[in-house]
Amino acid sequence: MILKRFVFAAALVGCLPGIAFSQSKGDKTNGNPIVAGWYADPEGIIYGDSCWVYPTLSFLYGEDVQKYAQDLERKTDAINQEYNLQTHFDAFSSSDLVHWVKHPEVLSIKNVKWAKYALWAPSVIHANGKYYLFFGANDIQNERQKGGIGVAVADSPAGPYKDALGKPLIDKIVNGAQPIDQFVFRDDDGSFYMYYGGWKHCNVVKLRPDLLGLEPFPDGTMYREVTPDQYVEGPFMLKRNGKYYFMWSEGGWGGPDYSVAYAIADSPMGPFKRIGKILQQDPQIATGAGHHSVVQIPGKDEYYIIYHRRPLGCTRINERQVCIDKLEFDENGYIRPVKMTFEGVAPVDLRH
Repeated sequence: MILKRFVFAAALVGCLPGIAFSQSKGDKTNGNPIVAGWYADPEGIIYGDSCWVYPTLSFLYGEDVQKYAQDLERKTDAINQEYNLQTHFDAFSSSDLVHWVKHPEVLSIKNVKWAKYALWAPSVIHANGKYYLFFGANDIQNERQKGGIGVAVADSPAGPYKDALGKPLIDKIVNGAQPIDQFVFRDDDGSFYMYYGGWKHCNVVKLRPDLLGLEPFPDGTMYREVTPDQYVEGPFMLKRNGKYYFMWSEGGWGGPDYSVAYAIADSPMGPFKRIGKILQQDPQIATGAGHHSVVQIPGKDEYYIIYHRRPLGCTRINERQVCIDKLEFDENGYIRPVKMTFEGVAPVDLRH
């Protein structure tokens, strides 16, 4: 049985090209990927003087193969048995975007009784003196299954986060949108919106001030579909100079054509007319680049995109790694195409 576990674990490691886990940290750049291991769907946020990144666990790696060996043998109703490995979230923090500290298991299915597998795409925010982590769980394919979008709360960015509701916040398939890939956005007036949705449909809902429930829009509706052209999943919202930059992932998440596109609107409700791609595969660097977030350096018009990509030579769908590169705007406010790099970014002073 032990041999069986480690044969499977070895398969999880998959390809190991030279760049796959190049973690030679210096004072010049961080080096992409930013952390060792297989991670995806990274949510980045600035808390105080540190940047925190919360990704989806994609595959087990290193010492975690033994730590979570029991997950290698789990069998559930998941449509992909590899989802049974995705039972917890790790987080990473940095004071300069170059040197990263791992915070293991900030949330686990042990603290979410209704979640069984497929803990996906964290979205985090600080409000009401607490730290909130929104997550997808169980990859529900219909409303007869239990799962959807949940919310957990902690007193520290490093957790431990605990389920706040004892049930999903959203457990229905509304407007054709699978309840996954949530992103929580706080507007300048203090309103909280949550964009979410897979299966090529995106909804927006308004959250109550306590972030533990939904409140209706002025017209009495609870859900609004805001799906832009070619949307697939992974929504993200950024506000700059009074404009709302809505971004999302396109293409197949397991293939090389995964990418990020965007729109600009005057309202958090859109309409969101697609402008074009800003992140996509580079045959010299990596494929499958998508499901991103963006962090702004406090007090500066300086931005970084945090995303996952698949190393060259890797073909398995969960062979994904977290990287950071610069996100820049042109003189007209449009986002310049992102240049993926192996070098990553130079140290950034996050003190403010």
